[in-house]
Amino acid sequence: MKPDGFPYAAPWWLPGGNAQTLWAALASRRHFGPVPRWTRSRWIAPDGDFIDVDQAQHASPTGAPLLVLFHGLEGSSASQYAVAFADFAAANGLAFAVPHFRGCSGELNRAPRAYHSGDFEEINWILKRFAAENPGRPLLAVGVSLGGNALMRWAAEMGASASQHVRAVASVCSPLDLAAGGHAIGRGFNRLVYTRMFLGSMVPKALKKLEQHPGLFDRDALLAARNLFEFDNLFTAPLHGFRDTQDYWSRASAKPVLHQIRVPALALNARNDPFVPAVSLPTPQQVGRHVTLWQPAQGGHVGFPVSHGALGVPGHVRAMPEAVGHWLLAHL
Repeated sequence: MKPDGFPYAAPWWLPGGNAQTLWAALASRRHFGPVPRWTRSRWIAPDGDFIDVDQAQHASPTGAPLLVLFHGLEGSSASQYAVAFADFAAANGLAFAVPHFRGCSGELNRAPRAYHSGDFEEINWILKRFAAENPGRPLLAVGVSLGGNALMRWAAEMGASASQHVRAVASVCSPLDLAAGGHAIGRGFNRLVYTRMFLGSMVPKALKKLEQHPGLFDRDALLAARNLFEFDNLFTAPLHGFRDTQDYWSRASAKPVLHQIRVPALALNARNDPFVPAVSLPTPQQVGRHVTLWQPAQGGHVGFPVSHGALGVPGHVRAMPEAVGHWLLAHL
């Protein structure tokens, strides 16, 4: 483990994980260059459903690496971290793409399923297609929060064959132990703020899914769900082949299989992340030699804001993509 691989120090005016998380998401500066512009493509999935893929329009040299970002729960190419990574890619001459998980691009997907934290089969066909369509570009992949857990699950499942598709992977603030993260987000301030925010987006989409596929789940029970455990028990787990939430969180977690990874992999987690208890983070003894652990004391959940300007405000969030991006580039 190299906890100082990203020697992050939070601004004095943002004490604590919640402040660092919320400022980054709501008020931070995301880019130094022009606002990222996107070209959207629709990809048909192996089961006939679709995802939407946004590719940054900035120029990159022929043969330059392609950086693929897998977003977090209810995220998109508009999320602050996606914009910041796009800005990093533009500044460093990299091609950049954000594949949206099903239902996250602004249009509900068609199949009686959505996406989940251990969706490594989805990661697999997406990365294989990127590799096939960009034969002259080395692929690098980063996953944020949920997307990072799914990416690490993919790397573990693929083992040595992952190197046929990517040169290196990274996860940022991912709940690699889903049970620990799921229980943490369901308590106290987290439940009042973050759980309410996520359910405020996920429940309406689930109800639209029920209109598409009547009888898919119990509508009244879903409306009564007050935390992610209950939502996953009624929606996420059964729709994706899991017995219940406990089965889903157990089987989908990347932490137990990190030792199987055979490509360079970085796991960055702040130890004050409100969603991911520090006690649940992997230790050097639990990962193989291919996995690097960065666990700075501060940063929040996909926060890592940095002071900017004479008075230290407003902060920006380009430092984390800079550190993670250069780590990935070092493994080409």
